[in-house]
Amino acid sequence: MRSRGMAAGYLLDMLVRDPRRGHPVAVFGRAAGWWERRVYRDSAVAGAMFAAGAVLPAVGLGRLAERGGEAATAAVTWAVLGGTMLCREAEGVARALEDGDVELARELLPRLCGRDPSGLGEQEIARAVVESVAENTSDAVVGPLVWGALGGAAGLAGFRAVNTLDAMVGHRNARYRRFGAPAARLDDLAGWAPARLTALLAVAAAPLVGGNAGEAWRVWRRYGDRHPSPNAGQCEAAFAGALGVSLGGANVYGDREERRPSMGEGPPPRVADIRRAVRLSRAVGAGALAVAAL
Repeated sequence: MRSRGMAAGYLLDMLVRDPRRGHPVAVFGRAAGWWERRVYRDSAVAGAMFAAGAVLPAVGLGRLAERGGEAATAAVTWAVLGGTMLCREAEGVARALEDGDVELARELLPRLCGRDPSGLGEQEIARAVVESVAENTSDAVVGPLVWGALGGAAGLAGFRAVNTLDAMVGHRNARYRRFGAPAARLDDLAGWAPARLTALLAVAAAPLVGGNAGEAWRVWRRYGDRHPSPNAGQCEAAFAGALGVSLGGANVYGDREERRPSMGEGPPPRVADIRRAVRLSRAVGAGALAVAAL
């Protein structure tokens, strides 16, 4: 029942667009924001209370929903998966760049990642999109399916809650350095296995995008641990190897700049590599569904 429900939800994600208003993840985000305003203190203890108070109700609601059978599992799967939206947004940026409209591409980029697009050129935008597709394939597709296989609708809802909290408070700035640390560490733990499964599936799917599985494996194993994130680096290195490009470099987030190590041994991504990354993401998602169902 669980496998059939997740498969149906995966198909729904492909066929049914997310609503403009009232999406369950957006509703959870607003509720978590309300909870944050009431418990915020500049301490890790308060952050742990915030994370527990947001994640446990989501897990409980998922557990209740699974009693509704396959249809309920399919609905929860659809609600937490974001693979189709991820690919659609990446393709929108690709179209803008293909049309020579760099300004439009800059406007669209914040839908995919949090870096400042104002000073980015065509090549930097392409790199940002490929990196975002690689990382979010794990967060938006593989992770939910892995935890759905392990815990049903409760696992699906719990993983999405954890990942959403990390996006909200898992920042290394003055406000969230201590308060957001528990949510960030919880996200690292929850995403550990999905990130490595994402990398393995990207290596296996490399021939589908003109790459070589052996070379993708070598690049992944050589560069995956160089990234400051224990999980994002695995996905980005494997995608870099499968696509035959190099990722990493300087990223600007508002008034903060972070320099990421170079991963890969090919040239920087070009506009055409965005669509290749999208095809690779879809292949990885299909592979993750098969693994989760088994």
